[in-house]
Amino acid sequence: MANHKSAAKKARHDAEARLRNRSNRSELKTAVKKFLTIVEGGDKTAAAKELPVTQGLVDQASRKGVMHKNAADRTKSRLALKVNKLA
Repeated sequence: MANHKSAAKKARHDAEARLRNRSNRSELKTAVKKFLTIVEGGDKTAAAKELPVTQGLVDQASRKGVMHKNAADRTKSRLALKVNKLA
């Protein structure tokens, strides 16, 4: 339990941020799973169409601080590689 007024406020703000981050992370994971399902199906046109949407969500997560910039770049690169490997 917080001993100071400012510490109590910090705890409240941290709790709100944690919920926001969890929501953003969950949305991102869902989008990546949807994209990977399309890739596993072998449909290159659908995967190529879904790639910018998924990469946009990764960028958004990076901007919001949910994901580190380098991790976001690495994720986007790996998603693009999966599309390029499709025949």
